[in-house]
Amino acid sequence: MNGQSPEGVRHPLTDRPEGASAVQVADGVLWMRLPLPMALNHINVYALDDGDGWTIVDTGMMSVHAREAWAALLAGPLGGRAVRRVVVTHHHPDHVGLAADFVARGAELVMPRTAWLMARMMTAVEHPVHPPESVEFYRRNGVSGAILAEWLGKRPFNFMDCVAMLPLGYTRLAEGAVIRMGGRTWDVRMGNGHAPEHATFWSRDDALVIGGDQFLPGISPNLGVYATEPEADPAHDWIEACERLSDFARDDQFVLPGHKLPFVGLPFRLRQMIANHHEALVRLEAALAVPLRATETFSTLYKREIGEREFGLALAEAVGHLNHLHQTGRAVRRMGEDGAWRWQRA
Repeated sequence: MNGQSPEGVRHPLTDRPEGASAVQVADGVLWMRLPLPMALNHINVYALDDGDGWTIVDTGMMSVHAREAWAALLAGPLGGRAVRRVVVTHHHPDHVGLAADFVARGAELVMPRTAWLMARMMTAVEHPVHPPESVEFYRRNGVSGAILAEWLGKRPFNFMDCVAMLPLGYTRLAEGAVIRMGGRTWDVRMGNGHAPEHATFWSRDDALVIGGDQFLPGISPNLGVYATEPEADPAHDWIEACERLSDFARDDQFVLPGHKLPFVGLPFRLRQMIANHHEALVRLEAALAVPLRATETFSTLYKREIGEREFGLALAEAVGHLNHLHQTGRAVRRMGEDGAWRWQRA
């Protein structure tokens, strides 16, 4: 890894944007926040001054509150100037939800191919009830009793609830691409694990990095497995991406993340995130001295009680780590009589 970070992660800015305000984080780069209806109650979005208008990076979810927030930001700190381009780092709803709104007003849509495909596909289909594949996924991973009954009694989450349908055409971001934004030349490097083909941007002209959810301070993004790809190994993908991107990390870089505060100390943070997941895998492997269902590994992985609101994300990440142990030969799994996998150390 390049660079050293003896002081760990630091947060140079004392101000943070509130309401319809923006904080200038560099010449021609504004940091703003939009509300999210969840425990992580905000997303950071950025506006880069292109002279004849703005490029914005990420958009927030499609909601009345987010649209009202954007209207205030456009009239306020963005000065009523046009958004010429909307750049999306990855396909998750809090990042892509309102991209179509800007395209409808004339903006160019720029995003990774995988992100465009996944977002457009998932907004095109509504599931009024949980599909059979999802029900089987829940049961195989130990969701049962009152929790399963409650889940199946409610309309499932649908992308169309919080993501506006993307347009047919877009401009692709790919690994190794170069893009001009905010008077700077940026190298595009793809992350992975939290979302496939997650775009990050590295300025050639100064020490700015736009990290989306690939580089977050203080929290780790969810490495989840879902019924759409039940054998996925996001832990492997995440660690590989962190190790690969470490080659470009320097301690003087100012990282603009998708959540929390901008920070300095990217080499340290990447080492920390890699170590955290290796340690979680070691803890999990030790706990599998006895056969466990995925839902029985929460206390080992998270070292705290998991509430109802967190249960789905906790399950997805637990399966992600179990899949990694299984696919690397460190654990085996056997189907129980109740139709749920029991995982055990190999």
